[in-house]
Amino acid sequence: MKKLIIPVVAISLLATSCVSKKKYAALESQYKDTKGNLQKTTLEKEALEGKFAKIENRVADYNEKINSLKGDNVTLQNENDVKLEMVGNTAVISNKTRATMRATLSKVDPSVLANATTLKDSLNLAISYNLKNKMNTEDFNNSDDINIDIDQTVVMISVSDKLLFNNASYRVKKGAFKLIEKLANVIKSEPSMDVMIEGHTDSRTINNAAVQDNWDLSVKRATSIVRLLESKYKVDGSRLIASGRGSTMPLVENTTNANRAKNRRTRIVILPNLDKFFALLASDQPLDK
Repeated sequence: MKKLIIPVVAISLLATSCVSKKKYAALESQYKDTKGNLQKTTLEKEALEGKFAKIENRVADYNEKINSLKGDNVTLQNENDVKLEMVGNTAVISNKTRATMRATLSKVDPSVLANATTLKDSLNLAISYNLKNKMNTEDFNNSDDINIDIDQTVVMISVSDKLLFNNASYRVKKGAFKLIEKLANVIKSEPSMDVMIEGHTDSRTINNAAVQDNWDLSVKRATSIVRLLESKYKVDGSRLIASGRGSTMPLVENTTNANRAKNRRTRIVILPNLDKFFALLASDQPLDK
């Protein structure tokens, strides 16, 4: 009986050994496969990480370009705001000022606005509206005696002599002081502006104890305004120019009393940075003390 048990045990051990080797071989194969898959996965992960890093770099580059374009857009917008429009042959008005001009024109009487057919007309009308409002010319008997025009960046205010002087006189009427004071306030509010005061007469000959001729009268009238601006209203004299034109630049032919009255005038010529000047006038508040 013992002899029989020994072979059976041996057979059992041999069978168990065979099964273990098969399992070992299978496990070893599975391990190698798993190790290979792990290595493959690691390589794929590294490859994906590399691609992801490249994508991140591209995204960063794109964001930088976008931010740069935003900055360029702001710069271009700022440049566009100060881009100059042309009036005649001279650049006089930025886009920002043009927008302000349109806002001003919306307040102008439509029947008057209908006559503005060009940019120059519109600019002239807007400046005239703002300047008359700033100086509040309605305080005077007839605001039509104050005409405002613009030509090649120069603003010109023509004031009839009947508002400023007595006939053949160069002494400024006291009633004109209020107008001159408001003009002085406009001039002083923007230091970049220089101002020339021009005296104009009609063509009739004049000669008396006070003046020799039209040249003399026109210069003395301009000088009287300049003196008032400097001494009474404290405008810096270095910014003022007195000029006499005599009868050499008539607005109309000196053929009638009405025409001669139009030609007798004092013209205030303002040489501004037009953008600054228009910004100054944009407010609806008159320059009153």
